[in-house]
Amino acid sequence: MYPENTPHVPTQRAVEVHHPTPYPPAVPVSAPVVPVQPTAVPAVASIVLPDGRVVTGYAINPAHPEPVAPKPAVSRTAVNVALGGVGFLAVCGGLILLTSFIAALTAFITQLIILAAVIFGGWIAVQIFSTSGHQGGGTTVNIRKATFKRNHFHG
Repeated sequence: MYPENTPHVPTQRAVEVHHPTPYPPAVPVSAPVVPVQPTAVPAVASIVLPDGRVVTGYAINPAHPEPVAPKPAVSRTAVNVALGGVGFLAVCGGLILLTSFIAALTAFITQLIILAAVIFGGWIAVQIFSTSGHQGGGTTVNIRKATFKRNHFHG
């Protein structure tokens, strides 16, 4: 920042002192001021500051909140009844969900069985109708009223 061989002399700055301007206390316009004698004279406290000044004023006692009325204790029976009701509702909801799941699973399995029956039935129908039109050629073997054709070639 500074050249190496330049002597640096710190500069002195002027100090300004600001004194606060006190504001006059606000007087409420709507409410008239009525002098009232205090019931007890508050204690006056004096404090000596480090510079020797003495500050005198009234001690401010902290405001104590009004005590809260104790709540009545909840009986253990009421708590047990409430928890039992919540548990019963949870079990009922779970049973409804389980019943719905079982019904959906049953419907799915039923549809799979019907689909397998339709596919297998269609395969059987194709086998029956494709062989019934061609009586000649190939060897027919009758075993217990069942007809099987062998060496049947389409050609």
